Amino acid sequence: MMYPPELLVPMREELTSVGFQELTTPAAVDQWVADKASGLLVINSVCGCAAGMARPGVRAAIEHPNRPARLATVFAGQDREATQQARGKFPHIAPSSPSMALFKDGQVVDFLPRHRIEGRSAQQVCDDLKAMFDQHFGS
Repeated sequence: MMYPPELLVPMREELTSVGFQELTTPAAVDQWVADKASGLLVINSVCGCAAGMARPGVRAAIEHPNRPARLATVFAGQDREATQQARGKFPHIAPSSPSMALFKDGQVVDFLPRHRIEGRSAQQVCDDLKAMFDQHFGS
C-alpha cells in the first residue's frame, strides 16, 4: 500500500536536509551506484524504528570524520521501483527496511539490516555506523 506523498515529506526531509540525495527511479539508483566513490544508501521507511532509531542514528553518524563521500536514500513503500533496483544491488541480503548499505568502489562492503536497528537506540545505530565507517574508510 502506497502512503499519501504529503505524509512522507517530513520523513524524506529528515535525510535530504542533511545532504542525502533522493533516488526515486531505477535509473537514478543505477547512476548513483555506478559512481565508484564511497557512499551510504539508506532504505527509508515509515515505521517507528525508522523514525526513532534509523534516521536520527544516521544523521548523527554522518558527522563522523570517516564518513562516506556520498549519501543517498530510497523510500520503501513509496518509491517501489527505485527501492527494488537498490535491493537488486545486494541480492544476497534479505530485503528489510529501514536498512543501510555501505558502498565502496561500486560494491556493498557492509550492511546494517532492520534487525540491527529495531529495538535499539539511535545512539547504538550511530555507533554501529561509525564503526562501519572506521573499518572501511579509516586511516
